[in-house]
Amino acid sequence: MNNIFEQIHMEEILERIEHLSVSSQPIWGKMDVAQMLAHCSLFQDIPMGKSFPPRGWLGIFVGKFARPVFFNDKPLAKNMSTIPTILITDKKDFELEKENLKQKIISFQQAGPENCSSHPHPFFGKLTSEQWGKGIYKHLDHHLKQFGV
Repeated sequence: MNNIFEQIHMEEILERIEHLSVSSQPIWGKMDVAQMLAHCSLFQDIPMGKSFPPRGWLGIFVGKFARPVFFNDKPLAKNMSTIPTILITDKKDFELEKENLKQKIISFQQAGPENCSSHPHPFFGKLTSEQWGKGIYKHLDHHLKQFGV
């Protein structure tokens, strides 16, 4: 499974982000491209220790058992639910969101696994830094595929 902490995987994600444009259209889902970038950026704040969304009751009861379904090489399902605090519905500036996300990815990767937040994931609970690195890659990959890149 790819990990955002590996330089080659970070560079691949950044290159795919560069292939997005303000006119990129989703293959599935309701977010436009700028909203998707903002969503990914807000998600990035969780393992960086800048955001602390609460755990939902479903995650508390089944999150730990659902990890094997997520932490594997299978792609994420289309139109899956998201963390309510990072659901983006308002208009966003594409160029600003694109640059913001790229900078967060670079900062996260450069800070290294030892600087991952110990705050639990809102659904999966406590994750190792390796799980965070793989999860961030998988989340970004999912949304980039959503826009065909």
